[in-house]
Amino acid sequence: MASLVAILDVKGKSLIQRSYRDDVPTSYVERFIPLVLDMEEENVTVQPCFSDEGINYMHIRHNNLYLLAMSKRNSNAAEIILFLHRLVSVLTEYFKEVEEESIRDNFVIIYELLDEMMDFGFPQTTESKILQEYITQESHKLEVQVRPPMAVTNAVSWRSEGIRYRKNEVFLDVVESVNMLVNASGNVIRSEILGAVKMKCYLSGMPELRLGLNDKVMFESTGRSARGKSIEMEDVKFHQCVRLSRFENDRTISFIPPDGEFELMSYRLSTPVKPLVWVEASVESYRGSRVEYMVKVRGQFKRRSTANNVEIYVPVPGDADSPKFRAATGSVVYAPEKSCFIWKIKQLGGGKDYLMRAHFGLPSVAGEDLDKRAPISVKFEIPYFTTSGIQVRYLKIVDRSGYTALPWVRYITTAGDDYVLRTISDSKSSSIIAPL
Repeated sequence: MASLVAILDVKGKSLIQRSYRDDVPTSYVERFIPLVLDMEEENVTVQPCFSDEGINYMHIRHNNLYLLAMSKRNSNAAEIILFLHRLVSVLTEYFKEVEEESIRDNFVIIYELLDEMMDFGFPQTTESKILQEYITQESHKLEVQVRPPMAVTNAVSWRSEGIRYRKNEVFLDVVESVNMLVNASGNVIRSEILGAVKMKCYLSGMPELRLGLNDKVMFESTGRSARGKSIEMEDVKFHQCVRLSRFENDRTISFIPPDGEFELMSYRLSTPVKPLVWVEASVESYRGSRVEYMVKVRGQFKRRSTANNVEIYVPVPGDADSPKFRAATGSVVYAPEKSCFIWKIKQLGGGKDYLMRAHFGLPSVAGEDLDKRAPISVKFEIPYFTTSGIQVRYLKIVDRSGYTALPWVRYITTAGDDYVLRTISDSKSSSIIAPL
Protein backbone atom coordinates (compact mmCIF):
# COMPACT_ATOMS: atom_id res chain seq x y z
CA MET A 1 0.00 0.00 0.00
CA ALA A 2 1.09 3.59 -0.64
CA SER A 3 0.61 6.47 1.74
CA LEU A 4 1.18 9.23 -0.81
CA VAL A 5 1.50 9.51 -4.60
CA ALA A 6 3.07 12.56 -6.25
CA ILE A 7 4.15 13.69 -9.71
CA LEU A 8 7.31 15.84 -9.68
CA ASP A 9 9.15 17.83 -12.30
CA VAL A 10 12.81 17.14 -13.05
CA LYS A 11 13.90 19.57 -10.31
CA GLY A 12 11.79 17.80 -7.69
CA LYS A 13 8.99 20.36 -7.46
CA SER A 14 5.64 18.74 -6.80
CA LEU A 15 3.15 19.30 -9.63
CA ILE A 16 0.37 17.26 -8.04
CA GLN A 17 0.15 14.97 -5.03
CA ARG A 18 -2.49 12.91 -3.25
CA SER A 19 -2.21 11.69 0.35
CA TYR A 20 -4.15 8.49 1.10
CA ARG A 21 -3.22 7.57 4.70
CA ASP A 22 -1.89 10.78 6.29
CA ASP A 23 0.99 8.93 7.98
CA VAL A 24 3.71 10.43 5.73
CA PRO A 25 4.07 14.24 5.93
CA THR A 26 3.97 15.93 2.54
CA SER A 27 7.24 17.71 3.43
CA TYR A 28 9.05 14.42 2.79
CA VAL A 29 8.32 14.81 -0.93
CA GLU A 30 10.87 17.65 -1.04
CA ARG A 31 13.58 15.29 0.28
CA PHE A 32 13.33 12.94 -2.71
CA ILE A 33 15.50 14.82 -5.25
CA PRO A 34 18.27 15.69 -2.72
CA LEU A 35 18.48 11.98 -1.82
CA VAL A 36 18.75 11.06 -5.52
CA LEU A 37 21.45 13.69 -6.09
CA ASP A 38 23.42 12.46 -3.06
CA MET A 39 23.42 8.93 -4.46
CA GLU A 40 24.54 10.15 -7.89
CA GLU A 41 27.41 12.18 -6.35
CA GLU A 42 28.58 9.06 -4.49
CA ASN A 43 28.43 7.05 -7.74
CA VAL A 44 25.72 4.84 -6.26
CA THR A 45 23.15 3.45 -8.68
CA VAL A 46 19.77 5.04 -7.96
CA GLN A 47 17.38 2.17 -7.30
CA PRO A 48 13.63 2.47 -8.04
CA CYS A 49 13.02 1.67 -4.35
CA PHE A 50 15.01 2.96 -1.37
CA SER A 51 14.40 4.00 2.24
CA ASP A 52 15.49 6.96 4.35
CA GLU A 53 14.52 7.86 7.92
CA GLY A 54 11.85 5.17 7.98
CA ILE A 55 10.17 6.35 4.74
CA ASN A 56 10.07 4.09 1.67
CA TYR A 57 10.51 5.90 -1.67
CA MET A 58 9.29 4.08 -4.81
CA HIS A 59 9.56 5.90 -8.12
CA ILE A 60 9.72 5.68 -11.90
CA ARG A 61 10.77 8.30 -14.44
CA HIS A 62 8.74 9.19 -17.52
CA ASN A 63 9.92 11.89 -19.95
CA ASN A 64 10.85 14.86 -17.73
CA LEU A 65 8.75 13.74 -14.76
CA TYR A 66 9.16 11.62 -11.64
CA LEU A 67 6.20 9.57 -10.43
CA LEU A 68 6.75 8.97 -6.73
CA ALA A 69 4.96 6.79 -4.19
CA MET A 70 5.84 6.93 -0.49
CA SER A 71 5.03 4.59 2.36
CA LYS A 72 5.86 4.16 6.04
CA ARG A 73 4.88 0.48 6.14
CA ASN A 74 6.49 -2.63 4.70
CA SER A 75 4.69 -2.31 1.35
CA ASN A 76 4.70 -4.49 -1.74
CA ALA A 77 7.18 -2.43 -3.76
CA ALA A 78 6.63 -4.37 -7.02
CA GLU A 79 2.88 -3.76 -6.80
CA ILE A 80 3.34 -0.02 -6.27
CA ILE A 81 5.90 0.31 -9.09
CA LEU A 82 3.45 -1.50 -11.38
CA PHE A 83 0.70 0.89 -10.24
CA LEU A 84 2.88 3.89 -11.20
CA HIS A 85 3.39 2.40 -14.67
CA ARG A 86 -0.38 1.86 -14.97
CA LEU A 87 -0.92 5.48 -13.91
CA VAL A 88 1.36 6.60 -16.77
CA SER A 89 -0.56 4.48 -19.29
CA VAL A 90 -3.93 5.82 -18.08
CA LEU A 91 -2.74 9.44 -18.24
CA THR A 92 -1.36 8.75 -21.74
CA GLU A 93 -4.80 7.48 -22.82
CA TYR A 94 -6.35 10.70 -21.53
CA PHE A 95 -3.81 13.34 -22.58
CA LYS A 96 -1.71 11.63 -25.33
CA GLU A 97 1.51 13.11 -23.87
CA VAL A 98 2.39 12.90 -20.18
CA GLU A 99 4.61 15.89 -19.48
CA GLU A 100 4.74 18.89 -17.19
CA GLU A 101 2.39 21.02 -19.29
CA SER A 102 -0.32 18.36 -19.59
CA ILE A 103 -0.17 17.74 -15.83
CA ARG A 104 -0.63 21.44 -15.04
CA ASP A 105 -3.47 21.83 -17.57
CA ASN A 106 -5.47 18.83 -16.31
CA PHE A 107 -4.92 18.74 -12.53
CA VAL A 108 -8.66 18.49 -11.76
CA ILE A 109 -9.23 15.33 -13.79
CA ILE A 110 -5.92 13.86 -12.53
CA TYR A 111 -7.15 14.25 -8.93
CA GLU A 112 -10.34 12.42 -9.93
CA LEU A 113 -8.29 9.63 -11.49
CA LEU A 114 -6.02 9.33 -8.44
CA ASP A 115 -9.11 9.03 -6.22
CA GLU A 116 -10.61 6.25 -8.38
CA MET A 117 -7.39 4.35 -9.12
CA MET A 118 -6.32 4.05 -5.47
CA ASP A 119 -8.37 3.86 -2.26
CA PHE A 120 -6.71 4.24 1.17
CA GLY A 121 -3.39 3.34 -0.46
CA PHE A 122 -4.62 0.18 -2.21
CA PRO A 123 -4.76 0.06 -6.04
CA GLN A 124 -8.31 -0.22 -7.38
CA THR A 125 -9.48 0.40 -10.97
CA THR A 126 -6.54 0.80 -13.36
CA GLU A 127 -8.22 -0.07 -16.67
CA SER A 128 -8.35 3.14 -18.71
CA LYS A 129 -11.34 2.06 -20.85
CA ILE A 130 -13.51 1.58 -17.74
CA LEU A 131 -12.31 4.85 -16.18
CA GLN A 132 -13.13 6.74 -19.37
CA GLU A 133 -16.76 5.63 -19.10
CA TYR A 134 -17.41 7.80 -16.05
CA ILE A 135 -14.39 10.14 -15.67
CA THR A 136 -14.49 12.34 -18.74
CA GLN A 137 -12.93 15.61 -19.77
CA GLU A 138 -16.39 17.11 -20.26
CA SER A 139 -18.10 19.14 -17.53
CA HIS A 140 -21.19 17.74 -15.81
CA LYS A 141 -24.18 19.64 -14.50
CA LEU A 142 -24.64 19.58 -10.72
CA GLU A 143 -28.07 17.94 -10.88
CA VAL A 144 -26.74 15.04 -12.96
CA GLN A 145 -25.20 12.28 -10.84
CA VAL A 146 -22.49 10.38 -12.72
CA ARG A 147 -22.51 6.76 -11.60
CA PRO A 148 -19.54 4.48 -12.13
CA PRO A 149 -20.21 1.47 -14.38
CA MET A 150 -20.96 -1.92 -12.83
CA ALA A 151 -17.59 -3.21 -14.02
CA VAL A 152 -15.86 -1.24 -11.23
CA THR A 153 -17.40 -3.51 -8.58
CA ASN A 154 -17.60 -6.70 -10.67
CA ALA A 155 -15.07 -9.52 -10.64
CA VAL A 156 -14.37 -8.63 -14.30
CA SER A 157 -13.39 -5.02 -13.69
CA TRP A 158 -11.87 -4.48 -17.15
CA ARG A 159 -14.97 -5.10 -19.27
CA SER A 160 -18.47 -3.62 -19.15
CA GLU A 161 -21.60 -5.70 -19.58
CA GLY A 162 -24.06 -5.29 -22.44
CA ILE A 163 -21.50 -4.79 -25.23
CA ARG A 164 -23.01 -5.57 -28.65
CA TYR A 165 -21.49 -5.74 -32.15
CA ARG A 166 -23.17 -6.55 -35.44
CA LYS A 167 -20.00 -8.25 -36.65
CA ASN A 168 -17.91 -10.09 -34.07
CA GLU A 169 -14.18 -10.10 -34.83
CA VAL A 170 -10.86 -10.65 -33.06
CA PHE A 171 -7.55 -9.38 -34.43
CA LEU A 172 -4.37 -10.85 -32.93
CA ASP A 173 -0.88 -9.54 -33.71
CA VAL A 174 2.30 -11.31 -32.64
CA VAL A 175 4.95 -8.57 -32.72
CA GLU A 176 8.61 -9.40 -32.10
CA SER A 177 11.43 -6.85 -31.76
CA VAL A 178 15.00 -8.01 -32.29
CA ASN A 179 17.82 -6.33 -30.34
CA MET A 180 21.36 -7.15 -31.41
CA LEU A 181 24.98 -6.03 -31.09
CA VAL A 182 27.48 -7.09 -33.77
CA ASN A 183 31.19 -6.37 -33.27
CA ALA A 184 33.71 -5.18 -35.87
CA SER A 185 34.60 -8.78 -36.74
CA GLY A 186 31.00 -9.54 -37.68
CA ASN A 187 30.30 -11.71 -34.62
CA VAL A 188 27.04 -11.38 -32.69
CA ILE A 189 27.97 -10.30 -29.15
CA ARG A 190 24.45 -10.01 -27.78
CA SER A 191 20.97 -10.77 -29.10
CA GLU A 192 17.47 -11.04 -27.67
CA ILE A 193 13.87 -11.17 -28.88
CA LEU A 194 11.20 -9.09 -27.14
CA GLY A 195 7.74 -10.31 -28.09
CA ALA A 196 4.20 -9.11 -27.46
CA VAL A 197 0.77 -10.50 -28.29
CA LYS A 198 -1.53 -7.56 -29.03
CA MET A 199 -5.26 -7.89 -29.57
CA LYS A 200 -8.23 -5.93 -30.85
CA CYS A 201 -11.50 -7.49 -29.66
CA TYR A 202 -14.86 -6.48 -31.07
CA LEU A 203 -17.02 -9.14 -29.41
CA SER A 204 -20.52 -9.06 -27.93
CA GLY A 205 -21.41 -10.12 -24.41
CA MET A 206 -18.90 -11.70 -22.02
CA PRO A 207 -16.95 -14.14 -24.21
CA GLU A 208 -14.21 -16.40 -22.94
CA LEU A 209 -11.16 -16.81 -25.17
CA ARG A 210 -8.59 -19.59 -25.08
CA LEU A 211 -5.26 -19.12 -26.80
CA GLY A 212 -2.81 -21.91 -27.49
CA LEU A 213 0.83 -21.37 -28.49
CA ASN A 214 3.62 -23.78 -29.43
CA ASP A 215 4.91 -23.54 -25.85
CA LYS A 216 7.71 -25.99 -25.07
CA VAL A 217 6.82 -26.20 -21.36
CA MET A 218 3.21 -27.07 -22.24
CA PHE A 219 4.27 -29.95 -24.49
CA GLU A 220 6.68 -31.28 -21.85
CA SER A 221 4.14 -31.05 -18.99
CA THR A 222 1.36 -32.79 -20.93
CA GLY A 223 3.63 -35.40 -22.50
CA ARG A 224 2.53 -34.44 -26.00
CA SER A 225 4.90 -34.08 -28.93
CA ALA A 226 5.06 -30.89 -30.95
CA ARG A 227 4.36 -31.23 -34.66
CA GLY A 228 6.80 -28.44 -35.47
CA LYS A 229 9.11 -26.17 -33.55
CA SER A 230 8.34 -25.35 -29.91
CA ILE A 231 9.71 -22.35 -28.04
CA GLU A 232 10.56 -21.64 -24.41
CA MET A 233 9.48 -18.15 -23.38
CA GLU A 234 11.11 -16.18 -20.55
CA ASP A 235 9.86 -13.24 -18.46
CA VAL A 236 6.24 -13.84 -19.47
CA LYS A 237 3.89 -11.03 -18.37
CA PHE A 238 0.11 -11.14 -18.77
CA HIS A 239 -2.72 -8.65 -18.81
CA GLN A 240 -4.81 -8.83 -15.64
CA CYS A 241 -7.63 -10.56 -17.56
CA VAL A 242 -5.64 -13.83 -17.90
CA ARG A 243 -6.45 -16.60 -15.42
CA LEU A 244 -2.99 -17.27 -14.00
CA SER A 245 -4.03 -20.42 -12.10
CA ARG A 246 -5.20 -22.01 -15.34
CA PHE A 247 -1.93 -21.09 -17.06
CA GLU A 248 0.15 -22.53 -14.22
CA ASN A 249 -1.82 -25.80 -14.29
CA ASP A 250 -1.94 -26.64 -18.01
CA ARG A 251 -0.32 -23.61 -19.76
CA THR A 252 -3.67 -22.62 -21.31
CA ILE A 253 -4.10 -18.87 -21.78
CA SER A 254 -7.75 -18.39 -20.82
CA PHE A 255 -9.31 -14.94 -20.41
CA ILE A 256 -12.32 -12.65 -20.78
CA PRO A 257 -10.89 -9.83 -22.93
CA PRO A 258 -11.28 -6.08 -22.46
CA ASP A 259 -13.23 -4.35 -25.20
CA GLY A 260 -11.11 -2.88 -27.99
CA GLU A 261 -7.32 -2.77 -28.15
CA PHE A 262 -4.97 -4.13 -25.45
CA GLU A 263 -1.73 -6.08 -24.94
CA LEU A 264 -2.49 -9.63 -23.83
CA MET A 265 1.04 -10.72 -22.95
CA SER A 266 4.74 -10.02 -23.44
CA TYR A 267 7.74 -12.33 -23.36
CA ARG A 268 11.49 -12.48 -23.97
CA LEU A 269 13.80 -15.00 -25.62
CA SER A 270 17.56 -14.86 -25.19
CA THR A 271 18.32 -17.45 -27.89
CA PRO A 272 21.11 -16.61 -30.37
CA VAL A 273 19.81 -14.85 -33.47
CA LYS A 274 21.64 -14.11 -36.70
CA PRO A 275 21.29 -10.59 -38.12
CA LEU A 276 18.16 -10.41 -40.29
CA VAL A 277 19.37 -7.26 -42.06
CA TRP A 278 23.15 -7.23 -42.46
CA VAL A 279 24.97 -3.94 -43.10
CA GLU A 280 28.68 -3.22 -43.50
CA ALA A 281 30.47 -0.05 -44.53
CA SER A 282 33.90 0.61 -46.02
CA VAL A 283 35.36 4.07 -45.40
CA GLU A 284 38.10 5.82 -47.38
CA SER A 285 39.32 8.94 -45.59
CA TYR A 286 41.44 11.66 -47.20
CA ARG A 287 42.53 13.80 -44.27
CA GLY A 288 41.76 17.44 -44.61
CA SER A 289 39.76 17.05 -47.83
CA ARG A 290 37.03 14.40 -48.02
CA VAL A 291 35.67 11.05 -46.82
CA GLU A 292 33.95 8.40 -48.93
CA TYR A 293 31.72 5.49 -47.91
CA MET A 294 30.61 2.30 -49.60
CA VAL A 295 27.70 0.63 -47.75
CA LYS A 296 26.38 -2.86 -48.44
CA VAL A 297 23.04 -4.19 -47.15
CA ARG A 298 21.78 -7.76 -47.38
CA GLY A 299 18.50 -9.39 -46.36
CA GLN A 300 19.46 -12.54 -44.42
CA PHE A 301 16.01 -14.09 -44.17
CA LYS A 302 13.79 -16.34 -46.30
CA ARG A 303 13.44 -15.34 -49.93
CA ARG A 304 9.65 -15.32 -49.80
CA SER A 305 9.74 -12.63 -47.06
CA THR A 306 10.29 -8.90 -47.51
CA ALA A 307 11.55 -6.26 -45.09
CA ASN A 308 9.58 -3.02 -45.36
CA ASN A 309 10.65 0.54 -44.53
CA VAL A 310 14.31 -0.29 -43.98
CA GLU A 311 16.32 2.63 -42.57
CA ILE A 312 20.11 2.41 -42.20
CA TYR A 313 21.83 5.07 -40.07
CA VAL A 314 25.53 5.39 -40.95
CA PRO A 315 27.60 7.77 -38.74
CA VAL A 316 29.80 10.47 -40.31
CA PRO A 317 32.17 13.08 -38.79
CA GLY A 318 30.36 15.95 -37.15
CA ASP A 319 31.92 18.55 -39.48
CA ALA A 320 31.22 16.71 -42.77
CA ASP A 321 29.58 18.78 -45.51
CA SER A 322 28.75 18.81 -49.24
CA PRO A 323 27.10 15.35 -49.32
CA LYS A 324 26.76 13.38 -52.56
CA PHE A 325 25.00 10.01 -52.77
CA ARG A 326 24.50 7.24 -55.29
CA ALA A 327 22.35 4.21 -54.37
CA ALA A 328 21.36 1.09 -56.28
CA THR A 329 17.90 1.31 -54.67
CA GLY A 330 16.01 3.56 -52.28
CA SER A 331 16.93 7.11 -51.30
CA VAL A 332 19.61 8.67 -49.09
CA VAL A 333 19.32 11.80 -46.93
CA TYR A 334 21.92 13.59 -44.81
CA ALA A 335 20.94 14.24 -41.18
CA PRO A 336 23.60 16.66 -39.82
CA GLU A 337 21.79 17.00 -36.48
CA LYS A 338 22.41 13.27 -35.92
CA SER A 339 25.88 13.24 -37.56
CA CYS A 340 24.83 10.50 -39.95
CA PHE A 341 23.25 9.79 -43.31
CA ILE A 342 20.13 7.64 -43.64
CA TRP A 343 19.65 5.11 -46.43
CA LYS A 344 15.92 4.40 -46.82
CA ILE A 345 14.79 1.29 -48.70
CA LYS A 346 11.04 0.76 -49.07
CA GLN A 347 11.31 -3.00 -49.67
CA LEU A 348 14.28 -5.35 -49.18
CA GLY A 349 13.72 -8.90 -50.38
CA GLY A 350 15.16 -11.92 -48.62
CA GLY A 351 18.54 -12.93 -50.05
CA LYS A 352 18.89 -9.62 -51.93
CA ASP A 353 21.84 -7.25 -51.45
CA TYR A 354 22.43 -3.67 -52.59
CA LEU A 355 25.23 -1.09 -52.60
CA MET A 356 25.32 2.65 -52.10
CA ARG A 357 28.13 5.21 -52.16
CA ALA A 358 28.47 8.48 -50.29
CA HIS A 359 30.94 11.37 -50.57
CA PHE A 360 31.45 14.17 -48.01
CA GLY A 361 33.73 17.17 -47.80
CA LEU A 362 35.87 17.09 -44.67
CA PRO A 363 37.32 20.49 -43.72
CA SER A 364 38.84 19.23 -40.46
CA VAL A 365 42.49 18.18 -40.52
CA ALA A 366 42.15 15.93 -37.44
CA GLY A 367 41.46 12.28 -38.21
CA GLU A 368 38.61 10.35 -36.59
CA ASP A 369 39.46 7.52 -34.19
CA LEU A 370 37.92 4.35 -35.61
CA ASP A 371 37.41 2.79 -32.17
CA LYS A 372 35.29 5.76 -31.03
CA ARG A 373 33.13 5.82 -34.15
CA ALA A 374 29.43 5.29 -33.52
CA PRO A 375 27.96 2.00 -34.82
CA ILE A 376 25.50 1.54 -37.67
CA SER A 377 21.89 1.26 -36.48
CA VAL A 378 19.06 -0.26 -38.49
CA LYS A 379 15.26 -0.13 -38.48
CA PHE A 380 12.99 -2.48 -40.41
CA GLU A 381 9.70 -4.38 -40.34
CA ILE A 382 9.13 -7.87 -41.74
CA PRO A 383 5.42 -8.87 -41.96
CA TYR A 384 4.23 -12.49 -41.80
CA PHE A 385 7.51 -13.50 -40.13
CA THR A 386 8.67 -14.38 -36.61
CA THR A 387 12.27 -14.82 -35.56
CA SER A 388 11.51 -17.10 -32.61
CA GLY A 389 9.18 -19.41 -34.52
CA ILE A 390 6.24 -18.75 -32.18
CA GLN A 391 2.90 -19.94 -33.60
CA VAL A 392 -0.72 -19.51 -32.59
CA ARG A 393 -2.01 -23.10 -32.51
CA TYR A 394 -5.61 -22.14 -31.83
CA LEU A 395 -7.82 -19.25 -30.70
CA LYS A 396 -11.19 -20.45 -29.39
CA ILE A 397 -14.06 -18.07 -28.64
CA VAL A 398 -16.82 -19.29 -26.31
CA ASP A 399 -19.97 -17.27 -25.57
CA ARG A 400 -23.32 -18.30 -24.08
CA SER A 401 -25.27 -16.78 -26.96
CA GLY A 402 -23.39 -19.05 -29.35
CA TYR A 403 -22.51 -16.49 -32.01
CA THR A 404 -19.69 -17.12 -34.50
CA ALA A 405 -16.66 -14.83 -34.56
CA LEU A 406 -13.86 -14.36 -37.05
CA PRO A 407 -10.32 -14.53 -35.61
CA TRP A 408 -7.50 -12.91 -37.60
CA VAL A 409 -3.84 -13.66 -36.79
CA ARG A 410 -0.84 -11.71 -38.05
CA TYR A 411 2.92 -11.98 -37.37
CA ILE A 412 5.37 -9.06 -37.53
CA THR A 413 9.11 -8.81 -36.79
CA THR A 414 10.75 -5.41 -36.29
CA ALA A 415 14.17 -4.08 -35.33
CA GLY A 416 14.33 -3.16 -31.65
CA ASP A 417 15.70 0.08 -30.21
CA ASP A 418 19.11 -1.55 -29.85
CA TYR A 419 19.82 -3.20 -33.24
CA VAL A 420 23.37 -1.99 -33.99
CA LEU A 421 26.35 -3.21 -36.01
CA ARG A 422 29.95 -2.05 -35.58
CA THR A 423 30.80 -3.26 -39.10
CA ILE A 424 32.62 -0.12 -40.29
CA SER A 425 36.14 -0.63 -41.60
CA ASP A 426 38.77 1.70 -43.01
CA SER A 427 39.77 1.01 -46.62
CA LYS A 428 43.51 0.84 -47.29
CA SER A 429 43.17 1.46 -50.99
CA SER A 430 41.28 4.28 -52.62
CA SER A 431 40.47 2.08 -55.64
CA ILE A 432 37.69 0.33 -53.69
CA ILE A 433 35.32 3.26 -54.01
CA ALA A 434 34.69 4.77 -57.41
CA PRO A 435 34.31 8.56 -57.49
CA LEU A 436 30.80 9.98 -57.58
